[in-house]
Amino acid sequence: MRQSFHPISIFSQEPYSHIIAYPRPTKRQVSARILELKKLGIIKVSFQGTTRIENLDVLGKGYVGIVVLGKTESKKIALKIKRLDSQRSDMRKEAALLELANRAGVGPKLISSSRNFLVMEYLDGEKIGKWTMGLSKTDTKKVKTSLKKILQDCYNLDKNGIDHGELSNISKHAIIGKKSTLIDFESSSTKRRVANVTSATQGVFIGSGISKKISRIYKLPRKDKIISSLRSYKKNPTGQTFADILEVLKL
Repeated sequence: MRQSFHPISIFSQEPYSHIIAYPRPTKRQVSARILELKKLGIIKVSFQGTTRIENLDVLGKGYVGIVVLGKTESKKIALKIKRLDSQRSDMRKEAALLELANRAGVGPKLISSSRNFLVMEYLDGEKIGKWTMGLSKTDTKKVKTSLKKILQDCYNLDKNGIDHGELSNISKHAIIGKKSTLIDFESSSTKRRVANVTSATQGVFIGSGISKKISRIYKLPRKDKIISSLRSYKKNPTGQTFADILEVLKL
């Protein structure tokens, strides 16, 4: 798909102002946020993606922010914009959590941040829920490789004490592409028990729309075998019990 970019000044116009200061922008807020973007080195934005707001396409929308495709002088980036109605006072906590995830080798790379924005590596791919819809029976190797990478990310987060928080509903929180990884760390925490491997495995392989699609690609193990391996891992989360999960899942 051809990507059409616009200067960030377009945010001063309707309906684009509803993206930079969602959901009820004022001229003062819009002007202040455009200035904030300039300080971050963002020069252009593009409206594309699978989520629609005010008849504009964006990469994603959550409780905290809206993600759009952007550009600096040197590269494309993913720009997360804090919603005006978010309960978060700023984006600093999420930036810190994404940086921790990056140190564990997980997530899009954090480039910079400010009070109202996160600037991240742009990952060209599909969210896992949509990705599974386009699979065929010839994609067995690709499916196994991609799912193993996502679960490895989960294990790396577990090892580092970072709980993603949204992986029981993984369809929008993992991206599959040239770089497959977990995304969207707005609900993450280092203060609760980690459950990334168990939540993601259940979300992908047990009783979900994703598991039904994957089961058409290769035969999944019985539910009780998966649950048994997860219980062992939960009791003793080590490299060996994680490897046992991968073996049960035929990954």
